[in-house]
Amino acid sequence: MQLFKHDTHIDFMGKRKLAMILSILLIVVALGSIVTRGLNLGIDFTGGTLVEVGFPAAVELPSVREKLSAEGFGDAVVQHFGTSRDVLIRLAPQADLESAELSDRAFSAMQGLESSADLRRVEFVGPQVGDELTNDGGLAMLYALIGILIYVGLRFEYRFAVGAVIALIHDVIITIGLFSLFQVEFDLPVLAAVLAVIGYSLNDTIVVYDRIRENFRKIRKGDSEKIINSSLNQTLSRTLVTSMTTLLVLLSLFFFGGEIIHGFALALIVGVVIGTYSSIYVAGSAILMMGVSKADLMPVKKEDEAADEMP
Repeated sequence: MQLFKHDTHIDFMGKRKLAMILSILLIVVALGSIVTRGLNLGIDFTGGTLVEVGFPAAVELPSVREKLSAEGFGDAVVQHFGTSRDVLIRLAPQADLESAELSDRAFSAMQGLESSADLRRVEFVGPQVGDELTNDGGLAMLYALIGILIYVGLRFEYRFAVGAVIALIHDVIITIGLFSLFQVEFDLPVLAAVLAVIGYSLNDTIVVYDRIRENFRKIRKGDSEKIINSSLNQTLSRTLVTSMTTLLVLLSLFFFGGEIIHGFALALIVGVVIGTYSSIYVAGSAILMMGVSKADLMPVKKEDEAADEMP
């Protein structure tokens, strides 16, 4: 039994102007937040010292921040890690102190708050390594987009390639913008999730584009808008079922997978939702706005075949 029938008749393209307004608003908010607030970069990118401390009982974060501030760590980032008894402290690098000294002083401050505090782990990333990771991460995303543009350009008519890249950029900007807007920590796992979103969104878009190309060659009646609408309705079942099953897994990871992969799971959840939306509205609307037609997608006849058809 199918969850969604293929014979749905939703007028997706009839609502493309509303979808365009929504997408523009989301992109403006995302870009505005990225420019004004920036990203809350994790220690992977900024460099610094990460200290995890366990307490025998629940501890209030304001008291932890107050104790660290008294020790000269006023800019330390403090958060609960899994439970209210576990605290994660992120310390920015200091020129006059080594990483070991930073962690020792921070842990001493925690022992002053609770003598039986337990040092769980200490991680250090140098500023130079952080800069390299930032550059490499940005280049990885750029290379992925360039490779996708080449692949789609070779497989489809150029308007489809441009439409696919527009949908990808749309998804990436909104996903990163959400992390900027709510200042969720952006670390290497989140960057990996953003790259995974690119692949997921592209896969969805290619499935839709394949059906559109097929219907342009098969359906004799109807304009471009009607053919694109028909194609979107035919692929709706596959798109929604794939998205829902993926979301079930991601929601399980987000709620039960622990604090470490929250950012990773959140980025994928947002990416899957936005990617499903963009493969229907953004990708379809883009090629329609660029004026794709049957003539653009009909197979090119060879010269000898054309000669045979002449009277």
